[in-house]
Amino acid sequence: MHAENAHMELNTSGIIGQSTSLAEVFTVLGKVAPTDSTVLVTGESGTGKELLVRALHANSRRADKPFVPINCGAIPKELLESELFGHEKGAFTHAIRSRQGRFEMADGGTIFLDEIGEMELSLQVKILRVLQEKEIERVGGTGCKKVDVRIVAATNRDLEVEVAAGRFREDLLFRLNVFPIRVTPVRERREDIPLLMTHFLAKFNRLHGRRLTGFTQRAVDAVMSYAWPGNIRELENVIERGVILAAQNTAID
Repeated sequence: MHAENAHMELNTSGIIGQSTSLAEVFTVLGKVAPTDSTVLVTGESGTGKELLVRALHANSRRADKPFVPINCGAIPKELLESELFGHEKGAFTHAIRSRQGRFEMADGGTIFLDEIGEMELSLQVKILRVLQEKEIERVGGTGCKKVDVRIVAATNRDLEVEVAAGRFREDLLFRLNVFPIRVTPVRERREDIPLLMTHFLAKFNRLHGRRLTGFTQRAVDAVMSYAWPGNIRELENVIERGVILAAQNTAID
């Protein structure tokens, strides 16, 4: 099957690009999405890891079931366990009623553990147990509950380095890394930049009620030669700023 045909059948969840590296990602996505394999998505910040994971869910047999994301680095450590596994009434101060965690919310679907490299070791053990036993225990609970979830994780850290430093469990890395997918940084897929520029220009023209006509050659040259350490997120922010600041009916310079 040609790669183009495979892509036509994929719901790519708004991922923009035609580069070879992105085509390779789509090919892998098309193969792994219909399975229940655990997937570890790696890549720098701002590369669109969550979009890729949403595409993975959208093309899976779980597509009509919940997709539940949680950013492991954005939730205070002392609250993360309760967020993931839920808690029983009275489990801790302020636990005035029992509450479902994200794993229970995702039952039948996909849970996305974003920035899993930020998770502390004591919680990593519990994630390992879910992967092995397919069951969770609420904070303050006395029994286990079976959950049917596909676990997909993402990180911008090198987890092998984290393992060597003693910050990440090697057995959990092996469990997560059944199917690794690397999302390429923008500087390695420069041929996608003009498509991204056009996409974001149309988006922010619409959003802000503007009528910018395009980009000057100077602007295009500047964008194409820049390294984009913040990747797609940084590019998007720059174009939104340009749309807001430029005079109506002109090109962004």
